[in-house]
Amino acid sequence: MLGARAFGGIQSPFLFAMPHTPSPSRYENPALYRRCGRSGLKLPAISLGFWHNFGSVGDPANSRALVLRSFDLGITHFDLANNYGPPPGSAEEAFGRILHADLAAHRDELIISTKAGYTMWPGPYGDWGSRKYLLSSLDQSLRRMRLDYVDIFYSHRPDPETPLEETMGALAQAVRSGKALYVGLSNYSAEQTVRASKLLREFGTPCLIHQPKFHLFERWIERGLTRVLQDEGIGGIAFCPLAQGLLTNRYLGGIPADSRAAHDPRFLKPEHITPEKLDKIRQLDVLARARGQSLAQMSLAWVLRTPGITSALIGASKPSQIEENIGALQAAPFTSDELVQIEKILAG
Repeated sequence: MLGARAFGGIQSPFLFAMPHTPSPSRYENPALYRRCGRSGLKLPAISLGFWHNFGSVGDPANSRALVLRSFDLGITHFDLANNYGPPPGSAEEAFGRILHADLAAHRDELIISTKAGYTMWPGPYGDWGSRKYLLSSLDQSLRRMRLDYVDIFYSHRPDPETPLEETMGALAQAVRSGKALYVGLSNYSAEQTVRASKLLREFGTPCLIHQPKFHLFERWIERGLTRVLQDEGIGGIAFCPLAQGLLTNRYLGGIPADSRAAHDPRFLKPEHITPEKLDKIRQLDVLARARGQSLAQMSLAWVLRTPGITSALIGASKPSQIEENIGALQAAPFTSDELVQIEKILAG
């Protein structure tokens, strides 16, 4: 076994003898790819996100295995943000090492996205949506990943104190400068999305995509945003489609000791996993098994059937989860009776 390999003066923690050779069958499922809004770009219906498990706290060999297994299965879209880690920035650094060690020759087969909008550095210029922050952050992201450009650059959240014209102008500048090919929004309301989309068209840089939180228990986008996405020709990519793992078989018996809710309750708090919610999850699992799916697969299929949604953005801690999740695309469409049953379960 070879020692640690150096990349640009940085010692890689990956211990492997040669770069990965991607599967020659990775594009044999053309149904995996869906057009993003009215653009010319297609995205995989399942995309891999780097929110958790890829920062300095993650195992580098496992992070590499997750990325390479995804690509072998035809997942070409890898979604990051400046603050992903922990600590912030470390997910981009980890992805950059994997990219240059294994997938550098395949850069043109990949869609790489990043975002700026949450706190990254001290002082008044390291947060929110100013032109200063967004463009400085993009430069930092490119350095961390050692890229000339990203495919998609997002405004990660709306800034109530910065004119929307300034924030959208910064996104348009990122494209004009050649540092991004497309731009997107995340966590914007329906009304904010309409205004932002109009501004981006005026700047000559149409909005490609919107990334909202959306899953069976979190359905705010159905109250206007999905209609806006269709009207504006914007693609949708749902983050947290499995509710931080709640919509998987992990919690069918309660809260496992090694679960995210037990040891990292920043986003999935134990007090939110009520007996009533667990009962709903178990009923959904029964329906999923009747459909020949796991609960995770059915939950992803339900998200992907929503008008305006192009892709579901999954997280993963092991390659088998990616394999299971991409199996969501193989099931038959929902029947009207199944959709009614889901609504009854969710309504209690």
